[in-house]
Amino acid sequence: MNYTTIEHTDLKVSKICLGTMTWGQQNNESDGHQQMSYATDHGVNFFDTAEMYSIPPKQETYGSTERIIGSWFKQTGMRDKVILATKIAGKAGFTKHIRDETYTRQAFRDAVEGSLSRLATDYIDLYQLHWPERKTNYFGSRGYNHSENEQWIDNIHEILVTLGDLIKEGKIRYIGVSNETPWGVMRYLNEFREHGLPRMVSIQNPYSLLNRSFETGLAEIAIREQIKLLAYSPLAFGVLSGKYLNGLQPEKARLTLFPHYTRYANPQVVEATERYVKLARHHNLSPAQMALAFVNSRPFVQSNIIGATTVDQLKENIESINLVLDPALIEAIDHIHELYPDPAP
Repeated sequence: MNYTTIEHTDLKVSKICLGTMTWGQQNNESDGHQQMSYATDHGVNFFDTAEMYSIPPKQETYGSTERIIGSWFKQTGMRDKVILATKIAGKAGFTKHIRDETYTRQAFRDAVEGSLSRLATDYIDLYQLHWPERKTNYFGSRGYNHSENEQWIDNIHEILVTLGDLIKEGKIRYIGVSNETPWGVMRYLNEFREHGLPRMVSIQNPYSLLNRSFETGLAEIAIREQIKLLAYSPLAFGVLSGKYLNGLQPEKARLTLFPHYTRYANPQVVEATERYVKLARHHNLSPAQMALAFVNSRPFVQSNIIGATTVDQLKENIESINLVLDPALIEAIDHIHELYPDPAP
């Protein structure tokens, strides 16, 4: 395993991060425990979760993933061996079952206390805002369409003051953003510089062969401002493994169980995926490992958040850390990207 230190922190994290959002629906508690044990046995020391998980979000499974992680910590005593990241849910129609208000002082306190209890810990290493409160382009939206009737009032200063208090209390150590835009990242960094408030240290956004939109705007910020990417959905819900090609719907696969997730289902995605899978097989590579190795190779990526529903998938994904793509193969990948730029933003 390779490790990097998140800049402006003392968090030394594995280049492969264990994603957890299937635990509680696709995977049960035993599955989650098995995956955490396998991952840590193979050098992974970084787990990412969220209060909203498991996915898809619903009231009866709210917090289920954090509870599974917490029960594993209790069983194994491994809390001090893991860098633990979680998130507070933002304002959105699919999270009304969590709370009415989102990034208020009381909401943060309630969310943090709830996560600490479920996770069976007294501190969170990295606490992230799951998405912005304001209306902007995230979750598959390409462009920004401004509404003159927007009700959001810029509360970023107040958010950082509140998070600063929670840091002082020792409940969280560092903070990051997720599903954020270049404007949002720079707005948070400006508050840090102008007012000495806590610094955002990471950006957790989607990034894969089918969605390289991070490279437009945010990649330069990540490098120049030292706030790198925690890449989620690097396999595009498993699409880049090739398992859905030719109309296949594998039993118990995520998009078979939850067909309403259509982000990776348009014709351009299928065509691009066919080309990436063909390229990998031409080079005698696993399509999934090639896709993950590409993400691992990017200079703006801090850690690659992989998810799996079986230990066999987890093993394959973790082993991608050993694959180094040669320049000619990366050039071939970039050629496909030129033909099909970001078909699943």
